Amino acid sequence: MLDFSSLLLAAALSGACLSVTMFAIWFTAPRARFVLMVACGILVLVAHVVLFWRYTKDADPWLCQIVLALLSLGFLVICLSAMQYLGFRHYRRAILPTFAAMAACAAVTYLGFDGIGFQITYAAVTALLAAIGTMFWMKGDHDRRILLVVSFLSGACGVSFALCGLELLVHGQWVLGAAPDNWAERLNSVVAVACMTGLGALTLSLHHLQAQIELKAETMTDPLTGLMNRRALNQLYGDRSFGPFMAVAMFDLDHFKTTNDVFGHPVGDRVLCRFAAVIKKYSRSGIDAFRLGGEEFAIVISRMTPEKAHDMASRIGVAFGTEIVPTHRGPLRSSVSGGVGFGAAEGRSLDEVLAEADAALYEAKRAGRNRVIAQRKEGQPDAGPALKTA
Repeated sequence: MLDFSSLLLAAALSGACLSVTMFAIWFTAPRARFVLMVACGILVLVAHVVLFWRYTKDADPWLCQIVLALLSLGFLVICLSAMQYLGFRHYRRAILPTFAAMAACAAVTYLGFDGIGFQITYAAVTALLAAIGTMFWMKGDHDRRILLVVSFLSGACGVSFALCGLELLVHGQWVLGAAPDNWAERLNSVVAVACMTGLGALTLSLHHLQAQIELKAETMTDPLTGLMNRRALNQLYGDRSFGPFMAVAMFDLDHFKTTNDVFGHPVGDRVLCRFAAVIKKYSRSGIDAFRLGGEEFAIVISRMTPEKAHDMASRIGVAFGTEIVPTHRGPLRSSVSGGVGFGAAEGRSLDEVLAEADAALYEAKRAGRNRVIAQRKEGQPDAGPALKTA
């Protein structure tokens, strides 16, 4: 059976290998900052284990303080990496209590109560691991299986540190004068090696999963306006059946080629972004906006009557007409034409509703532009008046 020193060296070797692997991954994908933070956290823990092994041979009080500080700091960095990955921004909630615990540990250890210092540190580490497990359990929009395993491993590792602290507390070991060596410490060494190895492998899986999500988002997003693109429209609604309370409104900026020719493409891009911003103002639950290409846009409207859908499309057109883009030739005000197609009680496909909206859009252009036309159920366009902008 391995002795305590061998378990410590095994933990250090395992952590060092994981850290090197993660640093290598980060060098190939610098945007994966959470991988870098995990690698740094594990590297700090490796330093803790190596110095703790040294402390078992020579119980120097100053070395004890460094060992305990590195243990808290390593898990704090790992906790911060989890917060970064999951989108938590309140870093102070983890940093301030941890540094307070480190300061308290340093104070009591300096006074000679190293046993209390170990108990404070184990309590802080247990709290950090519990926070990691809770965050992955409660908040995760990705593969739940991976997240739940991360929660389990964090919890198991936290329990092992809690047992170390309880062992010292139950036996009233306030002053040790040497490294603690008991069944809980040995169990903690085994559990920590297993959990940190598992967490390292899962970190690589989370990195791969995040890379896939980012790539998918990039392929479904228009880089200029930030709206979803035609591919996203087909993926989200290609297989949907459009009922009577669903509609598609298509928009086409009026005389956009002239805008580009007279004012230049940079101004044209600003006009496109301005219209996208107007659409976003009206976005809410049940409304998705897309840039189909060039100066053509679309919104999919759900849970709304045909009359209200037409009214919303008209309000978007009116709002865009009030927008002014400054140019070297003076202020530029543009207009937009729109057409609305509707679903039906028996259900209609995306292609059918898009075709109806497209036909209504071209009818709006033939009627003089700067208006939104809705296709009536009998197939005749409802030619609305020109949009008025105060």
